Amino acid sequence: MKKLFAFLSVFCVMLNIATAQVDSKEPQNGPVITFKETSHDFGSIQYKGNGTYEFAFANTGNEPLILTQPKSSCGCTVPEWPRQPIMPGESNVIRVTYKNTDRPGNFNKYVTIFSNSLTNNEVKLHIKGTVMAQPTEAVPLREENEGSPFNKNN
Repeated sequence: MKKLFAFLSVFCVMLNIATAQVDSKEPQNGPVITFKETSHDFGSIQYKGNGTYEFAFANTGNEPLILTQPKSSCGCTVPEWPRQPIMPGESNVIRVTYKNTDRPGNFNKYVTIFSNSLTNNEVKLHIKGTVMAQPTEAVPLREENEGSPFNKNN
């Protein structure tokens, strides 16, 4: 009976240790990336028009934020990101360009941003829109009475 009581006592102590929770009131040290928005709808883009948008973000943590090589959903979506560390309280932008504005139709692409942030260390930035069809050149209609003054048919 003593062995059973000792076993149960040890088991209860180990269970308490295993399920102990960390006090969440203590602030954690580290960088935190915070975006103003993570998606942008271009709406209609003119054929061969501008397909670039800047996503603003800030380091709301208390240590330097470092961004690493972003990954885009395809080669037509190109990100530009700051290579230097973003200090606590500082802001910057990630520029995302959609390069196929000479290809009419809808698009829906994304870029994944990787960082050393305590939360949201992988953030997807979405862009979408519609590239308008290539404009066709209008040819003026000629009436029969019109023509060159040098080639008038009498």
